[in-house]
Amino acid sequence: MAKMDKKWIVLCTTAIGVMYSAGYLTTETQATLQKPQQQIQANNQSVSKQIKSQYKNGTFDGSGSNRRGSIGVKVSITNDKITDVEISHFAMHYSKNDVVGLPQEVIQKQSAQVQNVSGATYSTQAFQDAIEDALMQARNV
Repeated sequence: MAKMDKKWIVLCTTAIGVMYSAGYLTTETQATLQKPQQQIQANNQSVSKQIKSQYKNGTFDGSGSNRRGSIGVKVSITNDKITDVEISHFAMHYSKNDVVGLPQEVIQKQSAQVQNVSGATYSTQAFQDAIEDALMQARNV
């Protein structure tokens, strides 16, 4: 075998060292990036176990009233979601037809904060109060 020039030996050794270092840094960087992601996932799982449901499952009655009358509702909740709203009692000065769409709006918004029905402001407010009353009863304390 022919004798190699020292420059080639140094050059080849340096090239091998650079390739090794690049591989090491790449692997180390990937490992470093994966650790926080794994820690975040583990933390999310432990936090989700610690978070208590906001509402109990079941159907809860609520009522709201003002100087124009009263409204009663039944609100069904499953896994912290409002699944059904029914007007169970309506004794307002105005027609029930004015607020007939509000139960569906509560389900869509998952909130008692519905849009005011023009011409039925008192009915809308009594309905919102009834929903809030039912949700207060459903709360996990």
